[in-house]
Amino acid sequence: MERLSVKDAVSLIQNADLKDLGKMAMERKRALHPEKITTFVVDRNINYTNICWVNCKFCAFYRHLKDEDAYILSFEEIGKKIEELLEIGGTQILFQGGVHPKLKIEWYEDLVEWISKNYPKITIHGFSAIEIDYIAKISKITPKEVLKRLHKKGLYSIPGAGAEILSDRVRDIVAPNKIDSSKWIKIHKDAHEIGMKSTATMMFGTVESDEEIVKHWELIRDLQDETDGFRAFILWSFQGANTELLKQMPELKKQSPIRYLKLLAVSRLFLDNVKNIQSSWVTQGSYIGQLALLFGANDLGSTMMEENVVAAAGARNQMNEEQMISLIRDIGEIPAKRNTSYEILKKFN
Repeated sequence: MERLSVKDAVSLIQNADLKDLGKMAMERKRALHPEKITTFVVDRNINYTNICWVNCKFCAFYRHLKDEDAYILSFEEIGKKIEELLEIGGTQILFQGGVHPKLKIEWYEDLVEWISKNYPKITIHGFSAIEIDYIAKISKITPKEVLKRLHKKGLYSIPGAGAEILSDRVRDIVAPNKIDSSKWIKIHKDAHEIGMKSTATMMFGTVESDEEIVKHWELIRDLQDETDGFRAFILWSFQGANTELLKQMPELKKQSPIRYLKLLAVSRLFLDNVKNIQSSWVTQGSYIGQLALLFGANDLGSTMMEENVVAAAGARNQMNEEQMISLIRDIGEIPAKRNTSYEILKKFN
């Protein structure tokens, strides 16, 4: 199959029929996953702090140091959440927080080491590139050194959070205090170079153009060509409730399911070197999350025992393991529980 160009991908987004896109994406998915298995992971999203100085306009989760409802979870509180996850057969925690202005590398090392020693069955998938960058700055070391030190303590992989749209024009509008797109790519490259895998993400639906969406994918594809370090790609739409961005730009419209499915299908075609694409049922709901499996996604993502960031912006969808199994079976595929590395732990034939 000939590799899609940026121009061709933009044309597909703007001109292709939705059904045709779905068919093309499914053909690509079948080539990569002929066994018709759709995976999911049982995990918990633990937001260790909501204190953040970055003040992203699209975020409704963050608080400042002096806010009454600002918090940092104690290790014991985090341990209780992990124990609840283990009780339902969970294998992974997704660790994300605000970019706390005072926490240095030693605090994160102690946290990761404490979890690794007390809960060795749990995989730590945590800390966005933005968090890594700020930990480096406040600790006066490089981002790569942060990654090396946390990897040594037990950090397994890093999520793609904070990518939003990898266009500095867009980032200057929606999150002017965040790292630029080249630094986001560089931190993921650093992780890949020390043997740590990561995921890639995109949040669409603010002020980006179709060309900027595809250029984002191109940055991901180019780095994947170089390092093969991305395990998966996850696409979701901007959730505007309670955000400063929507107050400033009320003309921003909620993205339609059709738009989501179209972008998902083209991402499957464009990202020809990324094997796994997740469905974002957390933002789209279970029905569109299921439909995404017919538009190129091969993974239903996480059961998400706990989710606070997207929920703060108005999206409160929930799903358990049994519901995921049912949705996957309903489209004629084989459900399978996986781990962070996309290794299958159990099939549900």
